[in-house]
Amino acid sequence: MQINANTKIAALIKAHPDALETIIALSPRFTKLRNPILRKVMAGRTSIAMASGLGGCTVEDFFTHLAPLGFTIDRLTAAEAAPETVTKIPDFLQNLETSRLVELDVRPVLESGNDPLSIIIEKVSGLKEQQVLKLINSFDPTPLKNLLGKKGFESFTELVNAELVNTYFYKATPQAFVAETVKPSTSAGWNEILQRFSGKLVTVDVRQLEMPLPMHTILEALETLPAEKALFVYHKRIPVFLLPELQERNLSYRVKEISETEVHLLIYKD
Repeated sequence: MQINANTKIAALIKAHPDALETIIALSPRFTKLRNPILRKVMAGRTSIAMASGLGGCTVEDFFTHLAPLGFTIDRLTAAEAAPETVTKIPDFLQNLETSRLVELDVRPVLESGNDPLSIIIEKVSGLKEQQVLKLINSFDPTPLKNLLGKKGFESFTELVNAELVNTYFYKATPQAFVAETVKPSTSAGWNEILQRFSGKLVTVDVRQLEMPLPMHTILEALETLPAEKALFVYHKRIPVFLLPELQERNLSYRVKEISETEVHLLIYKD
């Protein structure tokens, strides 16, 4: 396989069974790629050039370590690589004045084990015309970008390093953001539905996973869920980003709050 600075990490891993560990050996920041869910989310969007910046290594380091695996190296010039490796800055961030920027760092909230959604929505609702929200995080908040995108917000994600991600949100004419009321039917009919799928449950436990892995893990499980079975999820909170996604996929669900730190979900095709 011929590779260059624009080759995606996912393509390398697919092409050779030893590519994953070879890449991880380049930087401790790449150890997260061992998680199959995170690997699926990130590797398909990340090129060698992008990964070298995140990992604190060089594109040439990738070439040197991958060549012994049989990869043929195509060393593009910087100009040739630019269309793929340089992301265009959107218009709303061009010449952005400091007075228009509203910053929100949600890392302390996440580290405390809490969900920052209500804080984010409060900030979004308070945006004035021409203001841009800069969300400081430790991962690419794809569920949030989908949620706000449906409300008319543009977004741009800046991967600073493996532990720091800045995401910018902008809407030309902001209006008060009204979060969709989540009505999970709590435990209404829980026992009946549980009985209906007796012996036909697929179980996943996402309580120990860091965000955004819980949502991606659940959606991954739903991709292969047979129509006659239900997905039983052990979670530590009501997944507010997930529920609208389930509704769009025409999936039914029930949520049962066991305690402040444990929630059970039943997800099924009605």
